[in-house]
Amino acid sequence: MCTSLISTQFLLSQIREMFIPTDVSVHPLVLLSVVDHYNRIARNTWKRVVGVLLGQAYKDGKVDVTNAYAIPFEEHKTDPSVWFLDRNYHEEMRDMYRRVTAKEKVVGWYSSGPKIKPNDIAVHELMRKYTPNPVFVIIDVRAGDDRPLTGLPTDAYYAIEEVADESSEPKMVFRHIPSSIEAQEAEEIGVEHLLRDVKDTTVSTLSTQVSERISSLSGLETRLREVQKYLKLVVDGAVPVNHSILYLLQDIMNRLPDETSIELMRSMAVKTNDMTLIVFVNSLMRSLVALHDLINNKQAMKKLESGNAPTAADATAKDEKKAAEKKAANGNRSGGDDAANAKPRPSKE
Repeated sequence: MCTSLISTQFLLSQIREMFIPTDVSVHPLVLLSVVDHYNRIARNTWKRVVGVLLGQAYKDGKVDVTNAYAIPFEEHKTDPSVWFLDRNYHEEMRDMYRRVTAKEKVVGWYSSGPKIKPNDIAVHELMRKYTPNPVFVIIDVRAGDDRPLTGLPTDAYYAIEEVADESSEPKMVFRHIPSSIEAQEAEEIGVEHLLRDVKDTTVSTLSTQVSERISSLSGLETRLREVQKYLKLVVDGAVPVNHSILYLLQDIMNRLPDETSIELMRSMAVKTNDMTLIVFVNSLMRSLVALHDLINNKQAMKKLESGNAPTAADATAKDEKKAAEKKAANGNRSGGDDAANAKPRPSKE
């Protein structure tokens, strides 16, 4: 028994060393599940929610998170060492998902964060019993001014043993890894329909487009400032040179249009003139419609002032007269038809 336990632990340690997560991709279904879990359990409270991530882990280190389910979790507000996670519920849910989708396996766990807490290492160690090297993803579900509008709402980590010096014991620490949001075609269609239902119909299309442009430009500005900060650190020698990042930045710069090109300037001028013409024609049509409504209103007011405008009683009497004439015409027509269809009676001699 002891020998089998030691061999199992050795195999798990070998698997952990062989597989190290390098990239995590989260699907929209996972984000929707976490937001629903948070709104049901911990909204407007200090609590956070915890759940299990399902998906596939590939040999190249990429982890594809396609599904998730919630787990009952409680923790003390001031003492981080006091916490509870329902393992029985987790194992039952894992077995149920395994019967439905065998490809989706436990690849890690999630938390609504929004930051790493002291007891996360202990929860991560518990999850290592179900998967060799799990990933820990913090999904920021805050809305409004509490969360920045730019950037992804996900932060992914994995745990490694780190030794501070020779005299100290090794301890587990989290290492950050890149994360991204990916979706299949069916998921993209579902998200589009969901956003279409959630969209506020009282807001005009133009204002929605302007707000989207402002948000996109704000995100672009944030990314450019991050690039500038990174290049400054590289020049100062605080960060080592990463040629892969520099190649990507050079590729981005090469894709920028040449502002000195005559063809580009001509095409931009044509595009601007076309848009300005559309705006001018639209304004002209609105003015004509407003003028037409104003003339109709003036004519109606003039008739009312002169007393020639029909009142409500006159309109009712006119309708009743038309109805009576129509009824009389129908009665005459039916009487004529009966007379035409009548057969002559034989005379008695």
